[in-house]
Amino acid sequence: MTAPRTTVRQMGESALLVEADRPLALHAALTASPAPGQVDIVPAERTVLVVLAEGTDLRQVRAHLESLRPADQQEIPGSLVEIGVDYTGEDLLPLAATLGMEVDTLIGRHAAAEWTVAFVGFAPGFGYLTSQDWDLEVPRLARPRTSVPAGAVALAGRYSGVYPRASPGGWQLLGTTARRMWDTTAEHPALLTPGTRVRFRDNRSADRGIG
Repeated sequence: MTAPRTTVRQMGESALLVEADRPLALHAALTASPAPGQVDIVPAERTVLVVLAEGTDLRQVRAHLESLRPADQQEIPGSLVEIGVDYTGEDLLPLAATLGMEVDTLIGRHAAAEWTVAFVGFAPGFGYLTSQDWDLEVPRLARPRTSVPAGAVALAGRYSGVYPRASPGGWQLLGTTARRMWDTTAEHPALLTPGTRVRFRDNRSADRGIG
């Protein structure tokens, strides 16, 4: 098995930024086998930031990263979260037309796909979701909205996401969910974390007793 391509860059005195072909796989490997002095690991689209305790020997961390075998770097399926959606978003009709499909087809494809949180960012609790079942590239809005409501379910590029709170945004809105993405009163505030699997459920199907 060919080793995943990685490039390691030092970030200040207490962190290393690893450019990786499979960031979630590297994130899983470092969760199972932490590097010396590892305090936190933060995956992004193409990188994993390894945050270290002050005074950690960076040479030891680099050696640990190099010691991870290809077999160690496998994406481990995370827990499954189901999110019910009212598919009544402002952009649903125009986006379906742009993509050349019926609205029900677009809804069906979005709800049929199994999504995975690739990384989080933008706002606390906002997960960038990708799916092998989704091959559509969705354009962002030409003019972002000044306010998108909390719970808005949206698409942009090859990602789907749920806005955890009201904020500006340029993603295409498919609908809304009542599930909270970010709850500071909970033991684990973020509903979605890297590796979490997500299924969107069309609330109309539940109303009809389907599924």
